[in-house]
Amino acid sequence: MTGLLENLQFWHWWVLGVALLALEVAAPGTFFLWLAIAAGVTGVAALAFPAMGWPLELVMFAVLAVASVLGGRAFVKRHPIQSDDNTLNRRGEQHVGRIYALSEAIRDGRGTLKVGDSVWRVEGPDLPAGARVRVTSISGAVLTVEPAE
Repeated sequence: MTGLLENLQFWHWWVLGVALLALEVAAPGTFFLWLAIAAGVTGVAALAFPAMGWPLELVMFAVLAVASVLGGRAFVKRHPIQSDDNTLNRRGEQHVGRIYALSEAIRDGRGTLKVGDSVWRVEGPDLPAGARVRVTSISGAVLTVEPAE
């Protein structure tokens, strides 16, 4: 292991940074991005100061990794990602307020509603199949509906 570390070059850090970026693409979140930045900066420092040596490079990477993760988390907390769609990844909430036709009658307060290629369970007053209903709320995977006017 020591022999491998003694032959550590600046470009090894850049390869590590690219590998960490690939992990970032595959994994959710932004953790590996900050580690990739630390590896890239360490590679630049190793290129600028070739006599630095691997022990100092490892310490530099460790310090930069901790600093970049903490700094990145603070930045993301202060600047949250804005979305045009506040209900993104909350499919049921996207239907609240919309009007649909029942695919199956509501009997004893329960029925079904087809939206696109999805079938939703619905709760509401008894209504015949084909009746137009407005979605008023969602509870889990059940839409609450009322007759649409």
